[in-house]
Amino acid sequence: MLGKDKKTSAPGSPELQGMSQSSTPNPSTPASTATSRTSTPTPGAASRDDKDLAKDGKTPDDSSKLRTFLSILKRFIGVTDIAAVRFSLPAQLLEPVPNLEYWHYLDRPEAFAAIGDSKDELGRMLGCLRFWFTKDLKYVKGKPCKPYNSTLGEFFRCNFEVEDDKPSLRGEEDKSNFHETPAAPAGDSTKGQKVRISYLTEQTSHHPPVSAYYVDCPDKGISAHGFDQLSAKFTGTSVRVVPGEYNEGIYVRLHKWNDETYRLTHPAAYLGGFLRGNLNVTVADTCFVTCPQTGLKVILHYLEEGYFGKTQNKVEGVIYKCNPEKDNTTRIKDVPDKDILGRIDGSWQDKVYFSYGSADFKKTAEKDRVLLIDVSPLWPAKKIVPPAAEQLPNESRRFWNDVTEAIMAKQFAKATDVKTQLEERQRERAAERKAQNKEWKPRFFTGAVEPRGQPVLTEEGKAAMKGLHEGNFHLAPPSEYGAL
Repeated sequence: MLGKDKKTSAPGSPELQGMSQSSTPNPSTPASTATSRTSTPTPGAASRDDKDLAKDGKTPDDSSKLRTFLSILKRFIGVTDIAAVRFSLPAQLLEPVPNLEYWHYLDRPEAFAAIGDSKDELGRMLGCLRFWFTKDLKYVKGKPCKPYNSTLGEFFRCNFEVEDDKPSLRGEEDKSNFHETPAAPAGDSTKGQKVRISYLTEQTSHHPPVSAYYVDCPDKGISAHGFDQLSAKFTGTSVRVVPGEYNEGIYVRLHKWNDETYRLTHPAAYLGGFLRGNLNVTVADTCFVTCPQTGLKVILHYLEEGYFGKTQNKVEGVIYKCNPEKDNTTRIKDVPDKDILGRIDGSWQDKVYFSYGSADFKKTAEKDRVLLIDVSPLWPAKKIVPPAAEQLPNESRRFWNDVTEAIMAKQFAKATDVKTQLEERQRERAAERKAQNKEWKPRFFTGAVEPRGQPVLTEEGKAAMKGLHEGNFHLAPPSEYGAL
């Protein structure tokens, strides 16, 4: 589940174009030496070709899955945080994809790469918002799903290669290369060139379940980092999902603009549709985007229901000038008109617009509205993952390979058995560390949940990111496995 009174002439409205079961739970390595290009699995859809499926099994239909899932959830009515319970589901209810691979914010990485392309500070904030509305495209294009629970020390890494063709939404465009990279010599333009975005995430804590992530695009001088943790509560008809204690949002840093930093907080989301047999995600909350260096803040208000209970997936917002480190405003209506630079309005599952000034969006002429994003024609981008031979045993795809193979073959009893073995091994390893009074330490990040909200790469983490960006996927085995 992430503003001035003064009238300014609006520019045009550019749109974004946009694993065989073994006797022990030791993950097998698929026989492949080539990098793999795959999309983030669209929820509810198979992640491999139908030809890979055995014909002797039967896949549970969605309504059957939901009935079973609902019967399990009913046990947790009144539980404060079911995400912290880490309950295990039978394999037939899972989407065959690791959580660390599924849960990321780069469904359209070209939008991320273009955040810092404007020489105008408002233009960069608009670029940040364009990225924001593309980061969860998987939920717009498919049904919600339940991936595998991450295990301690598990990690996932991949690259994205995209064409740098997204225009600046306001102000003069600057696509000069930040570092000399394959995209372009230092100082030359990356416009129309392929740029590479690298992504690394690691499960740094099991209790509570927390993962850290780092995104880097040296070509464009932009990076992002944060901790992912969810808290969830079942109300009887829906599951309310909110950021956990250590999840303070996404931190985007523009290195070519003196490390200008944007913090994007997550709103609460609701997983519903259990009774109707049609799972869906709705958002009804307020979230914020802040940048202390430019003195800009955005309040985004998501509205869940329209008239007669019809879901409208509407979002409205305001961009205004303030001191983000001291400003405590949380409601759009409390922002003084004199500070407003513009307003946001639209549907986060369709089109979102920006209008200049403090005037009500509905009173702004269509010709003066800037189209931030139209998500309708967009789909999650393909990832480039290390070849199977280069993946370590605790790398997500290899770790869960036997479970995935069994699910794809519709051998759900076998998949559940292998999954149970892996989870039991993780508990054994945790008991061993406890008996030795030994604290688990992440490999790629300096702390399990620290520094607060903003994880820092270790030297091994920096080397892993550098190798990833250079296409060198080799990593030495870790000194210790958390769940093997």
